[in-house]
Amino acid sequence: MTTGTATKLWALDGAKFTLDRGLLVVGGTGEIHLPVPTYLIQHPRGLVLCDTGLAPESIDDPFGTYGELADHIGLDFSSELRVDQQLAVVGFKPDDITHVIISHSHFDHTGGMKLFPNARFYIGAQDLPYAYWPMPAATPFFRTADIDPVRDVEWHPLTGDLDLFGDGAIQILMLPGHTPGNTSTLVRLPNQSVMLTGDTVHVPEALENDLPMPSDYSTLDAVHSIRRMKQIAHAHDAEIIIQHDFDDWNKLKAIGEAIS
Repeated sequence: MTTGTATKLWALDGAKFTLDRGLLVVGGTGEIHLPVPTYLIQHPRGLVLCDTGLAPESIDDPFGTYGELADHIGLDFSSELRVDQQLAVVGFKPDDITHVIISHSHFDHTGGMKLFPNARFYIGAQDLPYAYWPMPAATPFFRTADIDPVRDVEWHPLTGDLDLFGDGAIQILMLPGHTPGNTSTLVRLPNQSVMLTGDTVHVPEALENDLPMPSDYSTLDAVHSIRRMKQIAHAHDAEIIIQHDFDDWNKLKAIGEAIS
């Protein structure tokens, strides 16, 4: 078996939300403030972006972009937090991105996709059609206006796990439940391994107690996927980084630095 590593991983800053914790995990109470980051992975065969954050147009027109959802999520977003601006902070531009992994098709992960028309895109196959025809309770979390501009890019819909470069360095894991095509990404670096959860879980108690989000596509699949993600992370001695948790985001250091 071939083994390789990615070179570096950057945690890029992004928008912030403030909302009811009960929207993110069964039994959650109180208000929560959370980040909406993206992640950049450098590999000898390409530069990989994990998720793309919010739509840039929502900075100047949040209600026109997201409607009443902008108020419900307490949106805090500014121009320096656009994904392309965050790439510039660490010395890259959108055309440098060769691969984009979309963990799932919710609006806070798809907003910047149109900035990367020359990249190869990877997403769980079931998420693309589901984004256009979701269950009614999940409708507010999808924005097809993010997907329409990139319908003609090089899409690679996944029907199972994918070892992105065939060397074990970046593994996209099919973990359905939050959405039908939800994924997380395992990254092996020279000095450590990291599991980027995407939205397989949103908060620490969901990880600790195998708790789904109330609006998950499938509660049963979501719980099974949380358990599978933890099993794979344990097998690889990988640190689990919850994408929307400030403590975990801060573990990956400040903007301008990278872990390796």
